[in-house]
Amino acid sequence: MRIVSYGGGVQSTALLVLAARGEIDFPTFLFANVGDDSEHPATLSYVREIAIPYAARAGLHVHELVRRRRNGSTETLMQRLNRPETRSIPIPVRMANGAPGRRNCTADFKIKVVGKWLREHGATAEAPAAVAIGISLDEIHRANRRRREANEVIEYPLLDLGLRREDCEHIIADAGLPVPPKSSCFFCPFRTVDAWRHQRRHEPALFAQSVRLEETINRRRAALGRDAVYLTRYGIPLSQAIPDQSPRVGDVDDDEGACDSGWCMT
Repeated sequence: MRIVSYGGGVQSTALLVLAARGEIDFPTFLFANVGDDSEHPATLSYVREIAIPYAARAGLHVHELVRRRRNGSTETLMQRLNRPETRSIPIPVRMANGAPGRRNCTADFKIKVVGKWLREHGATAEAPAAVAIGISLDEIHRANRRRREANEVIEYPLLDLGLRREDCEHIIADAGLPVPPKSSCFFCPFRTVDAWRHQRRHEPALFAQSVRLEETINRRRAALGRDAVYLTRYGIPLSQAIPDQSPRVGDVDDDEGACDSGWCMT
């Protein structure tokens, strides 16, 4: 079994095009959707309106997966974050000093979801599935840092081909497809400052949801006697950290943008 862990971003979409051209042997793509209320709407639109039809025309298969509890009910990341009884925070919220906290969102809502699908379709520790991850050459430092399941063997086709993110964009454009936007949850604390600014100006409804989420998390932490946490590195509430105005001259955005580039399997 050979599958691509597909996130709807640039690198994994380049893998889709390479598979359609017969340059890599991965006929199945698994998109672990953390929730229609959590994934950025632009990513969901790209996967459903662009990637899935393109894959079907090429004889490839893109399966959209969701997290299911043991009782069979589904759970989204936003639902987990808003559960009143939740004491831990699964996303990497920023501490007062700007450092990100621990997270298990990728493990619980992507890696385990893909691993469960693989087990259900015959992958075992003795006969593991080959799982391709879209990490490009400019991100080689992230290879081998991804947690894996026992029934997986991780492969990095873009590294094997010596491809960078820019090369991936050209591959997608040459196939006649639009280059996808950066993929991540719209409230992810690893979003760049520029991405937050764009969200406030151009996606005010999403920004308002992000502000409410941060407030909800901190109300719960205050009730537990814990310090406040934030969605940006600035150590202040999101609505203050990202003012509704143009950035100052010389303002530099040096965030990682980690979720887009293979870390969250995109």
